Amino acid sequence: MNDYSTRDIADLLGVEPEAVRRYASTAELDPGRDKGSRYSLSFQDMVLIRTAIELASAGVPHRRVHQSLRRLRAQLPTGRPMAAVRISTHGAELIVQDGNTVWSPESGQVILELAAPSEKTRVTSLDRRRAKAVERENPEMSADEWYDLGCALIERLPEQALQAFRSAIRLSPGHAEAHVNSGFLLQSQGENELAEAEYRLALEADPASAIAAYDLGVVLEDQGRPEEALTAYTLAVEAGPEMPDAHFNLSRLSEELGDRATALQHLRAYGKLRRAARAT
Repeated sequence: MNDYSTRDIADLLGVEPEAVRRYASTAELDPGRDKGSRYSLSFQDMVLIRTAIELASAGVPHRRVHQSLRRLRAQLPTGRPMAAVRISTHGAELIVQDGNTVWSPESGQVILELAAPSEKTRVTSLDRRRAKAVERENPEMSADEWYDLGCALIERLPEQALQAFRSAIRLSPGHAEAHVNSGFLLQSQGENELAEAEYRLALEADPASAIAAYDLGVVLEDQGRPEEALTAYTLAVEAGPEMPDAHFNLSRLSEELGDRATALQHLRAYGKLRRAARAT
């Protein structure tokens, strides 16, 4: 159902109308027109426009966003809407995730392990010394020290980072942050069930962890469990009301599940947070 104007979407997303029109006019969307020849867009169009705007805000050139979305449309199975997949960046690369399948729309190549460092990642001598510290399993290190070491390694040496987080958890099973980061690394490797377990352990340790609840929602979506994901995202916004992405995902899932009133409620909350962020 196409019943959103560019102004409606701009207000709901907390962006300028011109940003909406820039993507509404491209081949990625097929907008209708109202009697005044203005764009008439669907909720799914809104999801895709928001994705494009977020990519552009992250520094991805507009031309590259357009090209990637056009290629993605050609790569998706017939009847599979682009709004049903997740589009993001990994380093300088655009990536798409549809369930457990991750690929680059620009090259068409499947990505097996997102957490693996790219060829351009520079592993410094300090990183190597930190990695050696993981291998030595220093018995004098505390759980927080292992956690800090894992955080220092997470970008360049994710496997060693995961070992460090596991060492933190062995010393302190209720270390919520170590469980969250372990879950993130496992999810990046496609180990969704193991990641889910880590996020649930994080929530057991800290029921008010908004990031654990949000990440749990993401991994549940990746496993095709939208109702459970909805519950997790709801917990995330209860614990951290100023989480725009959680509000947006709640809006998207509510729309998919037929609850338009709740979808609009969370869209308005998302737009309000976006406008507040732009004003600071």
